[in-house]
Amino acid sequence: MSVFHSLLDALHQAAVQRGQARSFIMPDRLGPVAGHGDFALRPLLLDDEAEWGRVRWSNDSWLAPWESGDPEGGAGLSFAQWVSRMRQAEAEGSGAVFAMVFQTAIVGQISLGAIRYGSMRSGMVGYWVDRAHAGHGFAPLALALLGDWALHDPSGPRLHRLEVAILPENARSLRVPAKLGMRSEGLRPGYMFVRGGWRDHLTFSLLADDIRTPLVGRLRSGDGDTPGKA
Repeated sequence: MSVFHSLLDALHQAAVQRGQARSFIMPDRLGPVAGHGDFALRPLLLDDEAEWGRVRWSNDSWLAPWESGDPEGGAGLSFAQWVSRMRQAEAEGSGAVFAMVFQTAIVGQISLGAIRYGSMRSGMVGYWVDRAHAGHGFAPLALALLGDWALHDPSGPRLHRLEVAILPENARSLRVPAKLGMRSEGLRPGYMFVRGGWRDHLTFSLLADDIRTPLVGRLRSGDGDTPGKA
């Protein structure tokens, strides 16, 4: 059984425990957009430590202005501990982290966290992209793939709502929800702890009812960067 199979099975077991059991179809991975077959999302593995570390820490100064943190100053985790936490979150159905992969190389990361079931069925999305690959449309494509899977795919958690929260000064990231036509919900004061303080964030949402056609289709037919091209 693949790690992704295990993730979806864990989400199913979490739904069973909450009295919301249903069947999942277990794909090998989130498939790439038609015509962009070199791009995919996959779970992070222990074997990714060297490559993920090289990409993430070479982008430390690039990502630092947007990096959220723990106001209580919790202890840091090793990569192995972090992967273990991810597997635990998957088993609980509370979150998942995926590597963005282009031509087999890690070019970024996207996460689905704070998952709620029951009357909420919601989750929060966060993402980052390697500076060398910024502007190539990878973040919108990753969000589209994740959204199609999380909201409507029979293999996904079938959430009702996805949310993205972005610092107002992060102009590049603000273009991502715009390309997918996400609903702007305005400014939330002191929403998240970033750079040593509680920062205001602009929030955007996507409801399952908003999507009549796959999100990846919006990228192919809309304006903006073409995914996977410079």
